[in-house]
Formats: sequence, structure tokens, C-alpha cells
Amino acid sequence: MGRWDRTHQALQRAAVELFAERGYEATTTAQVAERAGVSEMTLFRHFATKEALLLADPFDPLMAEAVRARPGEEPPMRALVQGIRQAWLQVDAESTQKLREILLIVARTPALRGAVERNSNDTAAALTAALLDRGVLEAPARIAVAAVIAGLSTALLDWAQMEGASLDDVLASAVDVLGGE
Repeated sequence: MGRWDRTHQALQRAAVELFAERGYEATTTAQVAERAGVSEMTLFRHFATKEALLLADPFDPLMAEAVRARPGEEPPMRALVQGIRQAWLQVDAESTQKLREILLIVARTPALRGAVERNSNDTAAALTAALLDRGVLEAPARIAVAAVIAGLSTALLDWAQMEGASLDDVLASAVDVLGGE
């Protein structure tokens, strides 16, 4: 792992720790940078905004590729939910725990709810592009993606607040509902 990646991870780890300890709104980017051992300018080279410290989504490329790999005859919604189901099976326990910590902070911080929606634009773009690559027309692709993102966002925020709930079970249930099962 290179220096950039180590710094990036240190900043995210420091942010999650501080936001959990002090609250998102009570924590400054200067405090996050200090805990990570870098300057605030370095923090902003890695993350454009404070909210990006929590909401940068490493799973978008994984999900988009899984959607692209689905059988060509599948309708858009089925390709999305089955592709996402497959992608989530590849997420390791450590990443799952980090996700829970981040989503718990988001769920407890009303100011971040709008940020989640803004961050979902990147996910929507990646998934829409995957469907377009499969030959789906743009309007049906955008509709299917919007429905899936809304459903998954709700399921993930609920999961973060459930003691002992399995991410696999919660996501399986959500994609079942989204897939009409």
C-alpha cells in the first residue's frame, strides 16, 4: 500500500473515531487532520468535503461490474438486484464493520441525510452506466437505479441501528423486495 492510500485510510479512520466520540457536527476537519497526523490541507487533497470522509463509496465499481456481468436477457431491475446481491457477497467482514460504524454516524446525524442523497449520485451514475452498457435505454435505467438506491439506502441505515443484525440478511431481504420476490 502506498503513501496516498495509507494517508487516505488514516484520515477516514480518524474521522470515524472522532465523529463517534464527539459527534459529526462537533468535530472539525482540523481535528480529524491532527488525529491522522497530517495537515488540514492534506485532508482536503484526499476529501473535498467533511461529509466525504464518511460517504466515499468504495463499493460502486464492484456493484457496477457485477451488474454488467449479469445475463443479457435479464430485465434492468433483475440485473440490478442480482448484480448487487453478488457484489455484496464479496465484501469482507472488516469492510462490513467499517460500513456499520459509518452508517451509524449517518443515522444519528440529521445533517448527513442530505449528504447521503448527494453521495448516491455517484452510485446512481455507476449503476446507470452499467445498465446502459447492457443496452438498457436511459429512462428505464434511471428509474430502476433510483428505486434500488432508495431501497438499499433505507435498508442500510436501518441495519446500522440493529444490534446483531446480519448485513447479508438485511441486504438479501431488501433485494428480494426490490426484485419482486
